[in-house]
Amino acid sequence: MEFDLDGLKSRVGDVLAKAAACGATEAEVSLSEGSGFSVTTRMQDVETLEHHRDQGLSVTVYINQQKGAASTSDMGDAALAETVEKACSLARYAAKDDCAGLADPQLLATDYPELDLWHPWDISVPAAIDLALECESAALGVDSRISNSEGATVSVAEGIQVYGNSHGFVGGYADTHHSLSCSVLAKAGDEMQRDYEYSVARSSENLMSAIELGKASGERTVARLGSRKLSTRTTPVVFPARLARGLFGHMVGAVSGGSLYRKASYLLDSLDTQVLSDQISIVEQPHIRGGLSSAPYDGEGVATTEHALVENGVLKSYVLGSYSARKLGMQSTGNAGGIHNLTVSHGDSSFDELLQQMGTGLLVTELMGQGVNTVTGDYSRGAAGFWVENGVLQYPVHEITIAGNLRDMLMNIVSVGNDIDYRGGIRTGSVLLEEMTVAGS
Repeated sequence: MEFDLDGLKSRVGDVLAKAAACGATEAEVSLSEGSGFSVTTRMQDVETLEHHRDQGLSVTVYINQQKGAASTSDMGDAALAETVEKACSLARYAAKDDCAGLADPQLLATDYPELDLWHPWDISVPAAIDLALECESAALGVDSRISNSEGATVSVAEGIQVYGNSHGFVGGYADTHHSLSCSVLAKAGDEMQRDYEYSVARSSENLMSAIELGKASGERTVARLGSRKLSTRTTPVVFPARLARGLFGHMVGAVSGGSLYRKASYLLDSLDTQVLSDQISIVEQPHIRGGLSSAPYDGEGVATTEHALVENGVLKSYVLGSYSARKLGMQSTGNAGGIHNLTVSHGDSSFDELLQQMGTGLLVTELMGQGVNTVTGDYSRGAAGFWVENGVLQYPVHEITIAGNLRDMLMNIVSVGNDIDYRGGIRTGSVLLEEMTVAGS
């Protein structure tokens, strides 16, 4: 799909002009276009084929700090004019909010780097189907006990985002997002287990090969056969990298502006205090070339910059957009819309060495449920995984619950491995926790 960046910027400028003419004292406009397709094969047959092509524009206006917002997927002049009028009409009925408004002009991005986010995948639908079939075939061929499949999916997506506001900022960039995934089921007697593997990247060249991914999916599934229950105990726990990012994600949620100004966080007033094990630092790196969460500016046009979120366990920054920053009497950290490549420091231990360091304990490979309370820090989730003795996997376990408190869990991280998982906005290796409560039979 060809994108006309200059044309889209011009359209954003036109809508901003309409907002000013309608009486808005400030306004901002976000416009996006995207296209792509996904194909899923199941049991070596095509199950779904979906194409998408979409566009949307949202406008937010402020009339003396009264806010109104409206959106449309119709890019015709009449529809855009009506959308602006609706936003202004809503603003006139809204209550005044002293913290409402655009980002501070001096924080807006004036110059930013090329981040290498645009890598269209020139793959036809038949070729994508062949790739999915190849992936699923590799998974089904791992073991005769793999009896069913939830499918293999190839997804191709490209898009462009343009943002502008009445402070004179108009910026835009295109990006791509491709993925490959596979999930299969294995059966032994009355027991049935499932597992999956996936790969995601800006460029198709950085995806795991279809055969390699399929085999990994099948091997992960078969390894779970023979699962047992555990008796209730307190034990060290290892979170593999693919799950460890969730631990740090809960902490990020607790230090995000919305949670803080609503006083709905266990980390209230935690700036410059220790929130993690003192061996851990976390740095936001928004300008990593090709990074899945890289961005030259945030959702309000504020320039993104590399900065420390945590230094040696001490919280150095909150995660703020303009509104939450004003509510807290602070300044935006360039995180309107989310985080950009949080990188967790790590030691020299490989995943296997981390298991050796744990000795005896639990390796968690799946988490279920939403039992995380960021107001109190209480953590309780259903889980499955493997029991480990002397650093060696002994047998799979299921139907257990792991519990603790996030404050204690994060303060008592023993080690972070060097097996970094780059498939999300938080880049971390596997994590060894000193102990958690495991509730079982």
